[in-house]
Amino acid sequence: MHNARLTIDPAFTVAPVRRRTFGTFVEHLGRCVYTGIYEPGHPSADEDGFRRDVLELTRELGVTTVRYPGGNFVSGYRWEDGVGPRERRPRRLDLAWHSTETNEVGVEEFMAWCGKAGLEPMMAVNLGTRGVQEALDLLEYCNHHSGTTLSDLRVANGAKEPYGIRMWCLGNEMDGPWQIGHKSAREYGRLAAETARAMRMADPGLELVACGSSSSSMPTFGAWEATVLEETYDLVDFISCHAYYEEKDGDLGGFLACATDMERFIASVVATADHVGARLRSRKKINLSFDEWNVWYLSRFQAAEPPADWPVAPPLLEDHYHLADAVAVGGLLITLLRNSDRVTAACLAQLVNVIAPIMTEPGGRAWKQTTFHPFSQAARHAAGQVLRVEPVSPSYDTAEYGEVPLLHAVATHDERQGTTVFAINRATDRPLALEIDARALGGVRVVEATTLTDPDVYARNTADDPDRITPRPNPDVQHDPLTVLLPPVSWNMIRLA
Repeated sequence: MHNARLTIDPAFTVAPVRRRTFGTFVEHLGRCVYTGIYEPGHPSADEDGFRRDVLELTRELGVTTVRYPGGNFVSGYRWEDGVGPRERRPRRLDLAWHSTETNEVGVEEFMAWCGKAGLEPMMAVNLGTRGVQEALDLLEYCNHHSGTTLSDLRVANGAKEPYGIRMWCLGNEMDGPWQIGHKSAREYGRLAAETARAMRMADPGLELVACGSSSSSMPTFGAWEATVLEETYDLVDFISCHAYYEEKDGDLGGFLACATDMERFIASVVATADHVGARLRSRKKINLSFDEWNVWYLSRFQAAEPPADWPVAPPLLEDHYHLADAVAVGGLLITLLRNSDRVTAACLAQLVNVIAPIMTEPGGRAWKQTTFHPFSQAARHAAGQVLRVEPVSPSYDTAEYGEVPLLHAVATHDERQGTTVFAINRATDRPLALEIDARALGGVRVVEATTLTDPDVYARNTADDPDRITPRPNPDVQHDPLTVLLPPVSWNMIRLA
């Protein structure tokens, strides 16, 4: 077997665990909304048409925030279409996903769903086909108490109290040529600055997110962030990051190392933001909102034909995840936690059906994908402070990322909840014996050790076998020294008290 070790000391902290790290994303894309969170007539539907089974799974997942309504969808969206009586709402062509949008679900329904699920909304405004005025209108509709045309319209539509949305995204992926209203960095930066300035006139307490690059592979990456922040630095709180990963050409070892790319991505954006801040002689720090991240087999989507005849809620991007995907997602979660000093918000994209941890059948069952479990465990058990742990581990070579350690891990510590270690073993051939030096904690014991693994790294959960891949107790725990055996290709949680 391989051997690795790490040291836990509560004196060495990174930052508090950010609850917004455990955000997700609901976009009007495929079946995320319709037959995902919302399906009137479903056996589990509540009085507002929301699927109770999905609500229950959302709560179990541990989601804290949710970004809405997109995504690419937002760059052509007219928010007014989704308020007021449903029978009067227009049907529109959605150019982003070549679908028909019925607008049965809009701002009002989304906010009602957030209330039921106990989630903080992260609202995105359209800076593709629209601009400052439309963003101000949406803000007034959502957040002003009453006494104006738009706030009174919200009241008349059934929401007497303002929604009080604090976090707002200034557009989406405006660097991408695929985006409706795609702009240069200077064009977007000036529009984002104008929008942010106006929104702060209405409500100085908002938290605003400027669009960063849609991926670190974009030819404008780095230069885009620098230019946008030159225009917006004093007006925004976050710059966004987006990243998706997939196994390429059967390179499982390289895929399991994808968090290495996320680490580099974060470091690059932080360096760029701090460089702009230094040039502007600002003491302010711009944080990162990693508001789209996941495993996504994008190459399959790019090879497919667009939906024919502009269907309503067609099945799109419905990746069915296996064990290796879940371990990769776990590695990305570990990276987000390890960077909690600057990544203070994040969104797993998306929540239901569309590259999602939750799957549903129209009119039928809902179940957990393999990727549900690392997210759920981290959301439930990461608490207090993120600790700075530097694992000592054997490494292996990857074609894409160079030499990468077999062990990727993080720990969190809370005086009341105890200490939790999250770790993945990237080795594909053998287990990894992880020795944990926890002397700085005093006398500790393992109160829970679970592992997500399977002899078949491509095994999946299905509606008929929803628990094929689920965390199970790890029996291979020793206490002197404290050692836990991590199976090959596995996600592991170890709780100490």
